[in-house]
Amino acid sequence: MTDELSQISATARGAARSQDWAQVDACAREILRRDNTSAEGYFLTGLVLKASRKPAMAAQSFEQALVLDADRYDAAVELANQYSIARRNGDTAALLAKYEEALGNSPMYLDLAGTVYVDIGLPERAWPLYKKATELQPGVDLFQANLAACGVYLGKVEEAKEIYQALLQRFPGHRRNHYELSRLEKAKDSTHIEQMKQILRGSDSPPDENVFIYYAIGKELEDLGQWQESFEFYQKAGDAVVSVADYDVATDVQLMDTIMGVCSADWLADAADACSADDSAKTPIFIVGLPRTGTTLTERIVSSHSQVESIGETLFLQMVLRRESAVHSVENMNPAIVEAVARKDMGIIAKGYLDAVSYRLGEKPMFIDKLPFNFLFLGFIAKAYPRARIIHLGRNPIDACFSMYKQVFTWAYKFSYSLEGLGRYYVAYDRMRNHWRKLLGDRMIEVEYESLVANQEAETRILLDKLGLEFEQACLDFDQNTAPSTTASSVQVREKVHTDSVNRWTRFSKQLQPLKEHLESAGIKVE
Repeated sequence: MTDELSQISATARGAARSQDWAQVDACAREILRRDNTSAEGYFLTGLVLKASRKPAMAAQSFEQALVLDADRYDAAVELANQYSIARRNGDTAALLAKYEEALGNSPMYLDLAGTVYVDIGLPERAWPLYKKATELQPGVDLFQANLAACGVYLGKVEEAKEIYQALLQRFPGHRRNHYELSRLEKAKDSTHIEQMKQILRGSDSPPDENVFIYYAIGKELEDLGQWQESFEFYQKAGDAVVSVADYDVATDVQLMDTIMGVCSADWLADAADACSADDSAKTPIFIVGLPRTGTTLTERIVSSHSQVESIGETLFLQMVLRRESAVHSVENMNPAIVEAVARKDMGIIAKGYLDAVSYRLGEKPMFIDKLPFNFLFLGFIAKAYPRARIIHLGRNPIDACFSMYKQVFTWAYKFSYSLEGLGRYYVAYDRMRNHWRKLLGDRMIEVEYESLVANQEAETRILLDKLGLEFEQACLDFDQNTAPSTTASSVQVREKVHTDSVNRWTRFSKQLQPLKEHLESAGIKVE
């Protein structure tokens, strides 16, 4: 690169640090005008397109940069990031693995590579990269927070706790870090609660900016048995989310109604599009149900078996359904997608899913995909994968609802932030569960959370038998399983089975009475 081009590049890098993307774009264009084979020009163009949220075009630019200069590890990590956004996870993993050793002196790209590894479900690969980034540049809070979050996924709770405490000493008002710290252990006194309340008293931030700290305070108050005040903070958090969310639970109810109408007995029995999923040597086990009903516990028990591995929670099934429907929509799933994909060849669905998850699969013959949300798609699973096992978790309805109410979730569970939304959604979900029960019969293995924690060995033996697996002691000792967990239960899965969460809702019976009445009026029994 000539001195003039180097100067233009330096100007662009400075502009990128200040997020002046117009200047970066101008510099990139000038570099490519002078030298249309400049890897730097294409790399800078990729950064501009990334900032503009045009992942496909950004990927093309980073790909061209690598064609012109295969040693550009920065372009490789940026490209991996764009691949992960497109859910090309296999390509992402391969690209990161190829360039990992070249990242040794770049804290920024070590951190980004770690974040991409976490995004594709490989936090164990992210940990050493995050560690190296913090060693090279120890004063960066973002790097420290990413290392702590990854530590939680890997069961390194004490290390994570120390990091969050250090971060909060430097920036006491960081709401998210207070929340993450609150999750790591049961509160023993009100010290941390008072620190968080002081932050609220000294701030005029709107409620939606305090959501994480509301949840943290609510959780620790519950730890201390201060039920009334705990609920008040959970309610503040939920109300704050609802106030800024563009959401109507009727949309989700309509989707469930459409799915039940489309996935009928006649549709399932139609073998015209017989698939080839059984040609695969791998047998998927789908663990589904509402969140907070024991799906993670069940995953840890079953994945502790020598014949089973887990790929965690993936969105690949939904991704393939969306793609093969050929319906273009900004929604993740809607009735039009369901109706269109139901007419497609289920063999294509099966192959597309297995291709997508292949980068995660080892030598074991069975693997678990544990996305609770997949309870919506049991009809498609049953038709596409004749040998697949389906485990559906159930839990006392009001315990399940309340456990969701006090948890921060992603886009998939917007219904959980209000008791009214929870009530309406649960009634529709219960109707759908009954639909799958009638449609799938014994193919759907039902596990009740309360029975599992009360009679772990007996229920585990029954479950393994239904899965066609021999009993193994490791399944009872699942708390010794060192595999990562990136779920909301990532801390609890390191504990032995207990019944502390059974009938926990009764401590909040007054506050939850309207929800209880709504469920009972729909014929749903609440113990």
